[in-house]
Amino acid sequence: MKSSSRTASQDRKTAETSISIAIDLDGTGSSDISTGIPFFDHMLTLLSKHSLIDLTVKADGDIEVDGHHTIEDTGIVLGDCIREALGDKKGIRRYGMSYLPMDETLSRCVVDLSNRPHLEFRAPVSTPDAPNMAFTLVEEFFRAVTNNLRANIHVELLYGRDGHHIAESMFKALARSLRQAVEIDPRETGIPSTKEAL
Repeated sequence: MKSSSRTASQDRKTAETSISIAIDLDGTGSSDISTGIPFFDHMLTLLSKHSLIDLTVKADGDIEVDGHHTIEDTGIVLGDCIREALGDKKGIRRYGMSYLPMDETLSRCVVDLSNRPHLEFRAPVSTPDAPNMAFTLVEEFFRAVTNNLRANIHVELLYGRDGHHIAESMFKALARSLRQAVEIDPRETGIPSTKEAL
């Protein structure tokens, strides 16, 4: 079963950023990304590809200051869009989990689309930065998505050395987990909760 309504688009403008995002949960992983931060563009492109969520992102932010506002605000709007596209969550799998290797790196991500926001982000303080993107901003992005999607997300770096590989492993693990969680389960006839609401 595929619902043609599992799409959303939102705009968010502040004194620091202007963000426009459109998604299709039942896409093919096609994307059109422009944030002004090349490494972040790469992460969002692979997030789309490996989640099979079609994703358009246009972000204009104060990157002359740093990437923080652009990355966080993109996460806010993306989380809102996914939540909107899910609707009442009827028929979804709800949970997703992935272990994702990237050369010497291994990350794990587990997602519950519970409507209760909580991020558990575990990586050493000494984790190296990726090119033109501080590693602390990976956590900021995950937190913004988590809070606005209202999901329970656990992501952990199990081991790794290269900052590029670590960030990429985490983004891909999130992508694969979301792909499972948002998928329509043909055996699920209602909302996957004993509360009958998510």
